[in-house]
Amino acid sequence: MPVPEADQVIPVLNDYIKIFKKANARIFATRDWHPPNHISFKAQGGPWPPHCIRDTEGAKFHPSLKIPSDVAIVSKAMEPHKEAYSGFDGTELANTLQKEGATRLFVGGLATEYCVKNTVLDALGLSFKTILLFDAIRGINKEYDDAKKAIDQMISCGAGQASLSDFPYPIEVPSTGDPDNELYEKPLAKIETRKKARMRPRGPYKRIRTERG
Repeated sequence: MPVPEADQVIPVLNDYIKIFKKANARIFATRDWHPPNHISFKAQGGPWPPHCIRDTEGAKFHPSLKIPSDVAIVSKAMEPHKEAYSGFDGTELANTLQKEGATRLFVGGLATEYCVKNTVLDALGLSFKTILLFDAIRGINKEYDDAKKAIDQMISCGAGQASLSDFPYPIEVPSTGDPDNELYEKPLAKIETRKKARMRPRGPYKRIRTERG
């Protein structure tokens, strides 16, 4: 199930992993782990071709994604007759975060209007301060502007937004979780600016393209 320009988020996610590892933050990697007859597949009447079938090559994380050895892997959408886009749907993610006292989440990955959106909305519904990593997402855009609409929905529901250039250099995660912090809430106008031009990175970061609306 190809996502256009999906490979471009990999080096960005790798940089975020470095940031959060340096801050001793917990990192979670969610994945679809479908049975061969999952309801989302076209053969079962769903909208998608077979993808992320458990214990197959297509279910593995990308080899260039530098996942730490201690990362917590969250498998989802494992029941044949139940779709689960969100990383919270049918998993222990919420319980784990709450037990560890987590209050703030940073979310990136694929695809913007499906797994990313549903994970962010569920996180907000569980009262986590949630920040969308705007430069580390890409959408399928099955219908025109789907990804942009998803971003607008996440922001309107209370998600903050950030990109690599928002993190101080040397890289660190600001200690505050206050909603007034710039890594929790940023003006919507900044989205429009980033759509029109490449971002100017700080320090060692490569130039990257942001989500196209």
